[in-house]
Amino acid sequence: MAEQIDTPRALFARTDALRLRGERIGLVPTMGALHDGHLSLIDALRAAGATRIVVSIFVNPLQFGPNEDLAKYPRTLASDIAGCEQRGVDIVYTPTPAAMYAEGFQTHVEVEQISLGHEGPLRPGHFRGVATVVTKLLTAAGPCLAAFGRKDYQQLQVVKRLVADLDLPVEVLACPTLREPDGLAMSSRNRYLSAEQRAHASAIYRGQHAASRAFAAGERDARALLALANTEIAAHFDSIDYVTIAESHTLAAADTAAPDSSVMLVAARIGSTRLIDNCLLGHECLDTRTP
Repeated sequence: MAEQIDTPRALFARTDALRLRGERIGLVPTMGALHDGHLSLIDALRAAGATRIVVSIFVNPLQFGPNEDLAKYPRTLASDIAGCEQRGVDIVYTPTPAAMYAEGFQTHVEVEQISLGHEGPLRPGHFRGVATVVTKLLTAAGPCLAAFGRKDYQQLQVVKRLVADLDLPVEVLACPTLREPDGLAMSSRNRYLSAEQRAHASAIYRGQHAASRAFAAGERDARALLALANTEIAAHFDSIDYVTIAESHTLAAADTAAPDSSVMLVAARIGSTRLIDNCLLGHECLDTRTP
C-alpha cells in the first residue's frame, strides 16, 4: 500500500527520515488523471537510481486562467492511487489547495525570459503558477530526483531554470514523450476528445514528423519546415495557436533550424480541447511510435 500524505511538512518529515536511512527520493509531480505517460516517469526514476518514489497529485489553481478548464479538469484520485500502488509507488502526496496556499498566501516564483513566448502570452500567469507550485513541491519533497515529461517542453525548461537559479538540491530528469500508436502525445486532456476529434488529433504528430523528416534530409529553413507542419495540422484542427521553431534551451525563435538544438512547438485547438506537443528536430520524433 502506498502511504498517503497531505501536508507539506508531513511530506518533508517523511522523506527526510528516508534520506537519513540512505534512500534516494524520486518525485513525479502531477495533476492527477494519470496515464501511461505519467507512470513511465516512475520507471525512469527507478532506472536513474531512485529507491523511494513519491507521486504528487494536485490540481494547481494558480496555473489556470479565468476562462480555462480548472472546474472540469479530470479528477480521478481513487484510480490514480490504485495505479500508483500497482507501480509500487511508496508515497502519494495529495495536498489540498488550503494546505498549499494558506490564507494570506502572497509569495510567487517567476522565471522571466523562458516564460515570455509560446504559451506565455496566451496563458497569462500560467508559468508563474507552474513555477510557484513546482518550487513548493520540490521544497516539500526535499533533495530528490524529479521527473518531468518532455511533452510540456516549455514547462520543462522553466523548471530546469528555476532549479538552477534557486540552487535547489534537485536533479531534473527529462523523460521522453509517451505516445499512442498513431503518434498522439499522451495527455490527461485527451479524454475530452470525442471519437471523431480523436481521429483527427494525431495530425499534430504527423505535421511534426513531416518537418522532422525534411530536416533530416537537409532542410534548414524554418519557414519551409513550418509550412510542412502547418499544412497537416490546419487540415484537421479548428485553429492553431502557434507552430514555431525555437532554440531548444532558450526557446528563442529561430529562422534557421540547427542540428541537436532546435525544437518545433505546437499548440492547436480541436473543438473545445487545446493540445500541445513538440518535436526535437533531427530526431524524427524518435521518442515516439511512428504511425
